[in-house]
Amino acid sequence: MSADLPKHAEIVIIGGGVAGTSLAWQLGRLGKRDIVLLEREKLTSGTSWHAAGLIMQMRSTHSATEIARENALVYPTLAAETGQETGYVQRGTLAIARSDARVTELKRRATIAKSFGIEANLLSATEAKAMYPGLESSLVKQALFIARDGQLNPVDTVMAFVAGARRAGTRIFENTPVDTVTRGPDGYLLRTSAGEIACETLVIACGLWTRDFAARLGAVVPLNPCEHFYVVTEAMEIATPDLPVLRDTDGYVYIKEDAGKLLVGAFEPQAKPLSVRALPARTGFIELPDDWDHFSLPYLNACESVPALEQVGISHFMNGPESFTPDTNFIIGELPGLPRCFVSAGYNSEGFEVAPGASRALAEWIIAGEATMDLADYDVARFHRFQGNVAYTSARAGESLSSIFHMHWPNYQRTSARPIRRGPLHDRVATAGACFGESLGWERANWFGAPGTRPHDIYDFHRPNWFGPVADECRAVRENLGLFEQSSFGKQLIQGRDACKLLQRLCANDVDVEPGRVVYTHMLNRRGGIEVDVTVNRLADDEYMVVSSAACLPRDRAWVQRHIAPGELVVSTDVTSGWAVLSIQGPHSREFLQGLTGTDLSNEAFPFAASREIDLGYARVLANRLTFVGELGWELYIPSEFAPDIYDLLVTEGAKFNLKHAGYHALEHMRCERAYREFGLELTPDDTPYEAGLGFTVKTEKPGGFIGLDAVAPQRGKALPKRLVGFMLDDPTLTLHKDEVIRRNSQIVGYLRAGVFSFTLGRAIGMGYVRHDEGVPAALLEQGGLEIEIEGPCHTATASLQAFFDPKGARTRG
Repeated sequence: MSADLPKHAEIVIIGGGVAGTSLAWQLGRLGKRDIVLLEREKLTSGTSWHAAGLIMQMRSTHSATEIARENALVYPTLAAETGQETGYVQRGTLAIARSDARVTELKRRATIAKSFGIEANLLSATEAKAMYPGLESSLVKQALFIARDGQLNPVDTVMAFVAGARRAGTRIFENTPVDTVTRGPDGYLLRTSAGEIACETLVIACGLWTRDFAARLGAVVPLNPCEHFYVVTEAMEIATPDLPVLRDTDGYVYIKEDAGKLLVGAFEPQAKPLSVRALPARTGFIELPDDWDHFSLPYLNACESVPALEQVGISHFMNGPESFTPDTNFIIGELPGLPRCFVSAGYNSEGFEVAPGASRALAEWIIAGEATMDLADYDVARFHRFQGNVAYTSARAGESLSSIFHMHWPNYQRTSARPIRRGPLHDRVATAGACFGESLGWERANWFGAPGTRPHDIYDFHRPNWFGPVADECRAVRENLGLFEQSSFGKQLIQGRDACKLLQRLCANDVDVEPGRVVYTHMLNRRGGIEVDVTVNRLADDEYMVVSSAACLPRDRAWVQRHIAPGELVVSTDVTSGWAVLSIQGPHSREFLQGLTGTDLSNEAFPFAASREIDLGYARVLANRLTFVGELGWELYIPSEFAPDIYDLLVTEGAKFNLKHAGYHALEHMRCERAYREFGLELTPDDTPYEAGLGFTVKTEKPGGFIGLDAVAPQRGKALPKRLVGFMLDDPTLTLHKDEVIRRNSQIVGYLRAGVFSFTLGRAIGMGYVRHDEGVPAALLEQGGLEIEIEGPCHTATASLQAFFDPKGARTRG
């Protein structure tokens, strides 16, 4: 499109699909002018050209909906702004439920919609039939209609982004493949068929090929293509222009009107992963062979929901490659270890739906130097290097495609590419009856059945099959003694002359303590939001162990490494696999452990948050007096080679105390009882410690300050308009999960970040942020009028700024 490739540009974007072009457009809207976009073939030629063009605002979670709903703001005005028609129309989406479980899911989605002000109406089968005359209403138990959802022409929409970007000065070069890319001291140098170009900022947005391109720079971007299918029928009388998009997720299909025909697409239960190397040599406008054997299941389901499909021919069978990520979240952000090198890829066949929001967020990140909103679920830094393994990404990609239409059960566990990471105690824990879940590849005990059995999850929104066993585990920990296997904790050693200096700059708490102390702290962004939630154990003057939850380690470590200043002598080392962790929790934990070690475990000699090396069995272990369940207890960090013997010792001697194994479900239930916060739920980059009720972790007066101090210091001692609040339902028969709406005097004031049924309290409890312009003091909560909306109806609840269980923390410090 442009004539001669320049020698330099501030920003170079690689990829001419919806990801790259929408980013160039958003950057231009924010004032960036020196941008070059390189496309190796023709614009849209990767996967954008064969997209179905569905535009939906709603997702299954609040964070995903926050990104997706931007499309309803952008697409209605894009043609007028750019002068290029997009074919965008708002005909709505009609989602139907064939099963009772899917009815519950639709009701929960309707609740999420309300908290965003998205119009979403639950309909009966008769009402759905009136809206979609060709529908077989006898299949329908309930439907959900979202009026402002739409559809568009993908190629025209990309050209609209192109037109808008060019107006802002972006220069676009087609048929310009990048042969090599190298990192230099001031940015990146790209060699292309049209010459060389240098840039300060590089963005890799080349769809299916992003993984391989990023690998040239040593980066991991785990995504893999799958075959993705839709068919277009011949002309049909029922295919009128006013039809909404029909989503039959129980049947794995969606159906949309397309120029007097019906387009039937699928997210089938068993997808077909592809190897990039197996794709045709031609890299643009790839179309794969038909596969009716594979597509027959969803198409037969489509014929059930719209019987007229049985009588019509097929004009085109489309099979095109689309890329999918291991967790079905797209990938944006700065690549770890590559300053000013960003990625935008892995949109899981939903690129047009999320591109406006994702590209706006990434454009702001590029300009501001850090994310301006909560993007933790989408940050490329969330991945571990093992997730770049091709066999892993292939297996996970297939499940990710299928998961788009599967039931979004609470605590749902992926089944593909498992087991991968098994700690040194895995087999012993399995023998003890563990039902495993997975986090960042780690196999972890979620709950325990009877020893010798093979327990498995039976999912349910209200009473899953593990409720009884987890209730027993919680009771054992609260009343006696429990053993948690937590070797998946992420552990990084921060070592070197400037280790303390670095951590003091990053941490809101004061971590310049004497060796042998553990500090709970957060690392904040410049907005004061929580980016990292960790414990910091000072082992020596120049050495710390920083402990993260399993899933957070890669991102936490990237945050630390990104902030090491030039000239600072600091090394971060992932030592997760070197240490097993066994946690002994409960009122009898001191009595039990004291019989196994000569170290004085009394409160005076071993206070809360102390860390000591102790002799245990034939090993020397690091014992930290900590808890995440709200009981007296110790976390034992054991060199991995000693772990089996120590485990056997604890279990054998624990039999005298009736010690019981407990898993991560029990941990979650008990930490909510004690109102302990968790990153990704109550703590996100959009939440400050003061808003989260964790002001005690912020040391505003410590020497040298810390990143985020200017943002949080004014919040100290103030009545904030947003505050984390605990809720306990009055009705003991109900269950909470998360995302339920909080109402005050019938007005929406927030939503729950987490919810569980408390087996200790006999009621469902949860935590969520309440907004009130004049602040959220205890007196406001005592006035009442607070309710929780669950799947439609509202239910009364008690609200509190303190934990409902042991609010003063007396049990942990005895």
